[in-house]
Amino acid sequence: MIKKKRLLFILFFLICWTPFFAQQKQPLKNIIRDIEKEHGIHFNFIEEQIDNIEITPPDPSFTLAKKIFYLEGHTPLHFDVIGGTYVSVSLKKTTEAPPESEMKVSLEEVAVDKYLTTGISKKADGVYQIKPKKLGILPGLTDPDVLQTMQQIPGIYSADETVSNINIRGGTHDETLFLWNGLRMFQTGHFFGLISAFNPYLNDKIEIYKNGTSAFYGESVSGVVAISSGLVETDSTTCLSSNMIWAGFNTKIHTSEKGVLTLSARRSMTDFFSSPTYKKYYNRIFQNTIVTDLNDNQAINFQSDEYFYFYDTTVQYQQKIGEKNELSFSAIAIRNSLDLYESTFNSGITISKNSTLGQQNLGAILSWKTNWDAKNTSEISIYSSNYNLDSRYENISNSQIQKQKNSITDTGLRLAHHYMLSDLWKFSSGYQYIETGVRNDEEVNNPAFLKLSKKVLRTHVAILETDWKAPDRQTAFRLGLRSNYIKEFEKLLFEPRMQFSHSFNGKFRMTFSAEQKSQSTSQVVDLQQDFLGVEKRRWVIADNAQIPIQRSRQVEIGLAYKDKKWLVTFDNYLKKVQGISTSGQSFQNQLEFVKLNGSYLVYGSELLVQRNLGRYYVWLSYSYNNNKYNFPDYIPPKFANNYEVSHMVSGALIYDWKKLKTALGAKWYSGRAETTPISTALTPNQPGIIYNNPNNENLGDFFQVNFSVSYAWKLNKKNLFEASFSILNLLNKRNTINRYYRVNTATNSAESVNTYALERTPNLSLKLQL
Repeated sequence: MIKKKRLLFILFFLICWTPFFAQQKQPLKNIIRDIEKEHGIHFNFIEEQIDNIEITPPDPSFTLAKKIFYLEGHTPLHFDVIGGTYVSVSLKKTTEAPPESEMKVSLEEVAVDKYLTTGISKKADGVYQIKPKKLGILPGLTDPDVLQTMQQIPGIYSADETVSNINIRGGTHDETLFLWNGLRMFQTGHFFGLISAFNPYLNDKIEIYKNGTSAFYGESVSGVVAISSGLVETDSTTCLSSNMIWAGFNTKIHTSEKGVLTLSARRSMTDFFSSPTYKKYYNRIFQNTIVTDLNDNQAINFQSDEYFYFYDTTVQYQQKIGEKNELSFSAIAIRNSLDLYESTFNSGITISKNSTLGQQNLGAILSWKTNWDAKNTSEISIYSSNYNLDSRYENISNSQIQKQKNSITDTGLRLAHHYMLSDLWKFSSGYQYIETGVRNDEEVNNPAFLKLSKKVLRTHVAILETDWKAPDRQTAFRLGLRSNYIKEFEKLLFEPRMQFSHSFNGKFRMTFSAEQKSQSTSQVVDLQQDFLGVEKRRWVIADNAQIPIQRSRQVEIGLAYKDKKWLVTFDNYLKKVQGISTSGQSFQNQLEFVKLNGSYLVYGSELLVQRNLGRYYVWLSYSYNNNKYNFPDYIPPKFANNYEVSHMVSGALIYDWKKLKTALGAKWYSGRAETTPISTALTPNQPGIIYNNPNNENLGDFFQVNFSVSYAWKLNKKNLFEASFSILNLLNKRNTINRYYRVNTATNSAESVNTYALERTPNLSLKLQL
């Protein structure tokens, strides 16, 4: 009897206390990382498929084969060992038709899953992928701002540190295609370029192409930035966020078992709260504009007051219909608004003037997707995106009123079909109809002047593309052809695309990319003081004569090495863009008022070295860029590009462990080109400035040190609070990022006008996840 009681006591003890001694469940991703470190292998997977999986870790004494067998038995995943060093992870096949994301498992291999920081990866096809919700920390940033984040990638920079002037491999901002849920965005910045126009806590995935672009993307001769914010989450979520410039929210609400509604809104606090961050931003963006001076640098007795704000708002709805269909709708509204009040007191009379500037982008897209079976998927979309830039300037000196308007509308239809010939081979085809209209209006009261211009282009596009991967997943290629027929010009343009990659021994990867692309819309500057001098660029459309269609060709070869501690990437490229104009390059020298067409040729190299030190990791990048214009009708025809940055070095030391993240980094690059006067002294025979050859000298080098720190508190299972603090230009170095010359009538001489980068700028960001 006593033995039975002892046995019952032991069984009771084991039943009650086993959960405390047994290993707790852990996220599958953490378990995979431990296996990688212990066995020196690498898992390829899609993060969305493993994010919500938690299991008890396998016994550490198990062999690698036993651990993989254990994982496959405790998850809905299939693990395929390739070449002894790679493990491909995919969803186990079922009898039901899989969603499109499942069909792409074998095609979207991740070559580098931690590029610069967590949340940034580089896929085997060369595409950079950013996931803001998983983004780690980068120097100088408090929020996962996609357009600031992408400038950390070698070969991508901003010549004037704004997100509305991003340069990919020496191209201008308008040469890059920016998409939000499939909508083309013509406005990308708030605060006239210092802040991204896209809510950083709404985006789910961003894909960035520098070369080897899919044939489904057109209208760009440089890069592509495709932003997606439409993934359905398992639970309804709400995020409240704020920093020293703006406050906003975004929320996802499940309207039914298969439907979800997403709403977001963000607005600046600049019109009622002047934070230290706002004051630094204000000083930077309104330099040398009508807002802060009257162009001639002369002392005039006047007072001015500014009223400025911006906002962005989005609405999205997704509904799964049955097991095979999905309906989605997305809409976005972005606006910047500036009111400028000026007054002066003269002969006992107060004279007041009001000038305004408004900038907005409105767009909507409706899509229907059908998974016919395990091999066939189709999608149809209709969309419209409209951009408007309006200004009204009242000159307080002579009562002249100038009204300007620039608008562009992009409307179209897209059809796409994807067919899986096998798990390793996909064939895609598509059709697109694009109608683009551009309008430019200008009116002046004294002297009377009126100019109205409106042009429309209609383009039919046929697309063929195939993706293939070898059975061992070591070799992959994508071939595509985009054929554009422009109705108004009766012109047919063929754009072949190619991307190839091959992995050696699981650690080395070689890539080769080549592409031809074109675009029929671009931005130009007629006068530097247009639109109050704040947003002086306007969209124009090709006329196949004075404004040609821009065309580009690019080739690239790259090599990458990766193991559990080191990452080294080295890319070399050559790109030529034809059909550019002098007015599209923002000249402020003897070419400012000259209309010429030409081309530029750029070649360069990009190197990244990254070292993993456990909780710490460090990276250093170097970019070389040789970028030259060729305007055949000008002497000399060849000279340095306005956006040439010959040498650029950046690096960071990052600590990332659980709740605390810190980053200290610096960037240095050689100065941009400038054109100097032959002499600053002017004579009656020389009323204007006589210049040296274009871009004959360079500005001083740029150097900046940045710092960021963030800490997260988990309030409960679902709620999270995070605070982030950053300092841009920690050493407060005065960097000159642009210089031009003008006539000073008081001294009858040519004087230089400098634009300086941001001074030391602190920022604080708060986020509450509900």
